[in-house]
Amino acid sequence: MATYKIAFIGLGTMGFPMAGHLANAGHQVTVFNRTTATAERWMTQYQGKMALTPALAAQDADYVFTCVGNDDDIRHVYTGADGIISNVKAGAVLIDNTTASAEVAREMAAAAKEAGAHFLDAPVSGGEAGAVNGCLTVMVGGEQAVFEQAQPVMACFAKATTFMGDVGYGQITKMANQLCIAGVLQGLSEAITLAKSAGLDIAQMTEVLKHGAAGSWQLENRAATMANNEFDFGFAIDWMRKDLGICFDAADKLNVELPLAKQVDERYAKLQQRGYSRADTSVLIKQFDDESR
Repeated sequence: MATYKIAFIGLGTMGFPMAGHLANAGHQVTVFNRTTATAERWMTQYQGKMALTPALAAQDADYVFTCVGNDDDIRHVYTGADGIISNVKAGAVLIDNTTASAEVAREMAAAAKEAGAHFLDAPVSGGEAGAVNGCLTVMVGGEQAVFEQAQPVMACFAKATTFMGDVGYGQITKMANQLCIAGVLQGLSEAITLAKSAGLDIAQMTEVLKHGAAGSWQLENRAATMANNEFDFGFAIDWMRKDLGICFDAADKLNVELPLAKQVDERYAKLQQRGYSRADTSVLIKQFDDESR
């Protein structure tokens, strides 16, 4: 595969290893992170350069990846002072891996087009483990020709990269993903609580259920940890509630009801009040413990 000049903006739980996979593939990677110490730590683990602003990171880059927190963060790193758009070269491909709204994706696509660049909204799924192991699922919106050009580069950190349609469709797909996770975790929380109360062996139950219609990633990877009260994983409920809020905003505009997701969101809110803000989303099972009653 050809190698490119790549900028990576945002070295959080997901972005740090994703940028690392791009560097390990031989690309010339320049990173920017709001907290400079994180970028400096990245430099000790991977080959690359560090920039002090998104604009400087994007200078001369063929591809610019962003993986930040929310819509406002995206607007800041793309169109704010010293943002990517102010310094991007014509023909560059801007790829946003943040989970955000479809609206902000369309805004950034318009800003990129005005600057002579291309934009793809490309949120990812697979959690911290998927990012570390380079096996994320990427759902992409934009122009198909641009997607086909960028797909081999995204494959550095992904096991599946799928074109979903126009700009914003990647984000809509990610909303569907988060809604599925919320529902599965609620069902799994109830199932494990019932099974433990009856004295069932959770490991054996998981082995049986994973081969049937109840099989899921959450069942295989989280049933045992949920039963053991282990919740120190990558995706915190703070971020899940942010993502569900995006789903609710989109649903309101489309006149769609999301009753189960709203129920789960309310239970996450109560868990935040109990101090579980940074716990993994599977902490949903704690809604049934004695402390919650």
